[in-house]
Amino acid sequence: MGYEPLSEEQREIRDLIRALARERIAPRAAEIDESAEFPWDMVELFREHEILGLPFEERFGGTGTGTLMVLVAIEEISKVCATTGLILALQELGSLAIRNDGSEEQKQRYLPRLASGEWLPAYALTEAGSGSDAAAMRSEARRVDGEYVVNGAKRFITNAGVASLYVVFAKTDPTAGHAGISAFLVESDSPGFEVGRIEPKMGIKGSTTGEIFLNDCRVPVENRLLEEGDGFRVAMRVLDRSRPGIAAQALGIAQGATDYALSYAKTRETMGKPIAEHQLISAKLAEMETRCEAARGLLYKVGMAIDEGVEPLTKLSAMTKLFCGDTAMEVTTEAVQILGGYGYMKEYPVERMMRDAKITQIYEGTQEIQRIVIAREMLRENRASLLAGVA
Repeated sequence: MGYEPLSEEQREIRDLIRALARERIAPRAAEIDESAEFPWDMVELFREHEILGLPFEERFGGTGTGTLMVLVAIEEISKVCATTGLILALQELGSLAIRNDGSEEQKQRYLPRLASGEWLPAYALTEAGSGSDAAAMRSEARRVDGEYVVNGAKRFITNAGVASLYVVFAKTDPTAGHAGISAFLVESDSPGFEVGRIEPKMGIKGSTTGEIFLNDCRVPVENRLLEEGDGFRVAMRVLDRSRPGIAAQALGIAQGATDYALSYAKTRETMGKPIAEHQLISAKLAEMETRCEAARGLLYKVGMAIDEGVEPLTKLSAMTKLFCGDTAMEVTTEAVQILGGYGYMKEYPVERMMRDAKITQIYEGTQEIQRIVIAREMLRENRASLLAGVA
């Protein structure tokens, strides 16, 4: 066995989730993709085994096992079904704003419901005209007596229509750019809250992605996170800690595709021997495995950094998401190639894995944005070159 950075307890939890993924989730993966229906049975499975409690502290009903364990679990589940892995990733994403910046009263009110899986959350930042540029958002929140009246629309919201709690960002000062954004906790039964179109998608088809509308939506003042104008900081702190969850999903897809391609290549014969023994195929497999292992090194590093309270996380988080997302796309493409014509058929899972992989290069910040973030953080660093002063 190679180097293993996980503790004995973490390995035991990983192995339990791995077995659950193989025995209960994998048999449903193709059907979830084909039906494009949200898999409530998988949510119930997670509730039964307390998997949705992984992101939460014990005092709120969670497992208290830390971020690294969440990432390992998302990877294991995504090896067989990226849609189901995303359910856990969204439980992390949708709760982070409360866990990071919520008041004690907000935490006590909402986190136990999320930890038990009674409620699913969603994160509502993106709008039709403001994806990577949050300052361009048009949603507004106006304070009237003891509540806010929120108006606007959000687009591409994962868990739209199935979430009970939405973290919504809107401008309380439309003239102040980033400094005018505030964050609110909006329950799905709030007056003026409405779910719109659910989008048909290329991949992760069992996950709902849709529009939400806030039409004079009434939100109590006590549901604001921090102070007015703190919303952009809330959003960025969330993204630094949520991008690794998407990286874990991407790595799971890549490793699942690598494992399947290897199994296929060991049994498929041409010219009198398994194709795995042909030099070009073996080279592809070697490259796929190496990329997965390198991606896992970044993923585990950022998970441990979060658990140890390391700051800042921005650069490491962006690098992890960038490398894991690109690995997922490259590896699944090669997996389809190794299977040849069979790889292009829906009967085999690598076709689904390739479609699922693409979104990991887009959501939680596109790969282009990750590169901008990484380069910006590099320019801020004060590090000396070994060649300084050399002509």
